[in-house]
Amino acid sequence: MVVDLRCDRVSKRYRVPGPRRFGSFVRALPNALAAPRHDFWALRDVSFDVTRGEAFGILGRNGAGKSTILKLLSGITAPTTGEITIRGRLAALIEIGSGFHPELTGRENSYLSGSILGLRRREITERLPSIAEFAGVEAFMDMPVKFYSSGMYVRLGFAIAVHLEPEVLLVDEVLAVGDAEFQARCLRRIEELKRRGVTMIFVSHDLGAVEQICDRAVLIERGTIAASGSAREVVTAYQRLTAGLEPIPTASEAVDDSALQITALTLLTAEGRATLTATVGQPLVAKLGLSAAAAYDDVEICLAFYDLERGTLLAECTSRRAGERLTVVPGETTIEFVIPQLLFAPGVYTVGATATPAQSARPLAWRFGRTTLYIEGNEPRRGNFLLPYHWHVSTTLSTLPS
Repeated sequence: MVVDLRCDRVSKRYRVPGPRRFGSFVRALPNALAAPRHDFWALRDVSFDVTRGEAFGILGRNGAGKSTILKLLSGITAPTTGEITIRGRLAALIEIGSGFHPELTGRENSYLSGSILGLRRREITERLPSIAEFAGVEAFMDMPVKFYSSGMYVRLGFAIAVHLEPEVLLVDEVLAVGDAEFQARCLRRIEELKRRGVTMIFVSHDLGAVEQICDRAVLIERGTIAASGSAREVVTAYQRLTAGLEPIPTASEAVDDSALQITALTLLTAEGRATLTATVGQPLVAKLGLSAAAAYDDVEICLAFYDLERGTLLAECTSRRAGERLTVVPGETTIEFVIPQLLFAPGVYTVGATATPAQSARPLAWRFGRTTLYIEGNEPRRGNFLLPYHWHVSTTLSTLPS
């Protein structure tokens, strides 16, 4: 098994100046030059390997050290101690467009970025049309980027990075780029790169994206690794941490003694491929994993769709709507909801699920905040739903008096 990226006991220290007291200018100068400093360790002994073709997630609260790791991996700064080894051509989506020269045009910056990655001019030229189309800036490629809007700027930066075929891709909060339509395109492109075997380091606060895209993950807390394991287990540890609980240290120690659990919620295309993106009017399958320690004779499974911004419940699918009873036996059960035609308007939504036995007044298992659905389409967005309809015109001619 080939390791494309290795962090070996990596630490990063910054020298932080302490508080200063200033009197007169004459006394202030030597005080400023000799201001006390203290050590701040942004990272301490961080170690992990990423194998070829693997998607590796990094989770953590703000200030935990995630961005420091990516800056070290991309070569923006050097580790204080430890060693980083990377095999292959590296592209980083850390501060998208940060390598642009403002006086150069979009086309010229594309050539510049490609040259830095080691591509020949002919190879970049072949990719330029798809870069411009993906970013939606075909008419502005020969305009200096200093005149671009912020949206155009970041869209072009993302399009360049993902079209120049890196072997190792570093992604930091890329789903915060652009509007919902462009976010869906970004995610679809990332899923495509993963299928093609690109090694990926993925940082995002979108827990559903991390859980579905990444094979493994680590949780960073105060500069150290607090948990590691599968993406699902690390997302669980992150949610425990943000809830004020201690994160589960390792995947092998992950224990949940609940009698009934929803262990997974995966969105699938009609072909059965896991995805976080969908197209208006196309089918979608939601697959739930249910784990039970006891038997339940009548369980209602509810799949719910929410507006991401307001958290409003928009629609739900329930197993009891067809009048059938679901018996859950001890062990693992899989339930699939098949939506033949998705009629939500383009945008970003969250998907949740609950499991409620008939004898219980409230759900015994639930899953929220971990599955995000990005819906793309050409329809203008007004409201949350697209209703199928037909329309016609009837005209009655009036008789004018003679």
